[in-house]
Amino acid sequence: MTRTRPWLGLALLALGCSPDAAPPARHAPREPGAVTADDIPVAHTPPGGYGLSFPEPVLARCTEPLVEGAPDLRGVWKTLRAERDGQPVPAGDYIYSYVERIEQCGDRIVDMGGGTIADARADGTRARGVHDVLVYDYTTPIEVVASYEHGVFVLRPVLFPALGFTIPWVQVTRRLDAEGHMVWTRPDRGHLVVTLERIGSATDGYTKTDTRRPEGGPQPGTPQWLYRLRMIWSFYTA
Repeated sequence: MTRTRPWLGLALLALGCSPDAAPPARHAPREPGAVTADDIPVAHTPPGGYGLSFPEPVLARCTEPLVEGAPDLRGVWKTLRAERDGQPVPAGDYIYSYVERIEQCGDRIVDMGGGTIADARADGTRARGVHDVLVYDYTTPIEVVASYEHGVFVLRPVLFPALGFTIPWVQVTRRLDAEGHMVWTRPDRGHLVVTLERIGSATDGYTKTDTRRPEGGPQPGTPQWLYRLRMIWSFYTA
């Protein structure tokens, strides 16, 4: 029979009560009715795009506050003015009918525009970035890494998913200016800079009457690798 050593139990007890011992991990109690970004399933673009009207909001019931450093881009945004290569975009261009809606909760951001839904965590990881389809055809798959950097929402496409990396200077950004407008930059479209005004909240609906679609994107039969090379070149030559 093995005899119990009383001193061993006392030593372990003393160690556990030592002032130098790390306190047990404690999790803050969840507030009644709280809904975090993790509680809401990721949204994706429906086949063929969502059409002319925004779908129901995704994050409306989320109660988690925005993470530190996130610009508050929540709302419905409509183009106020646009420039390409430093010159005003001619009247009649599709961009003047562009409207998007942004929702945010914690580090999560959902951007609906042009018929697509981009739902991501702005944490700089590929796994939790955008995994959806191109606005041009609602078919070509895309991966985009999202992050908040110095008060700017930054998107970096994973141009070659098989290789799994982004190029730091290949980026699309959204930020607030001093007047509270949102400035959206697209270097791959002739250095397009769009200033949008907030015309509604993040839970408001909107139905477009202009049925035009953005031009560009891969042509039928174009291999994805070739299209992605052209995309890189368009950023590089912007």
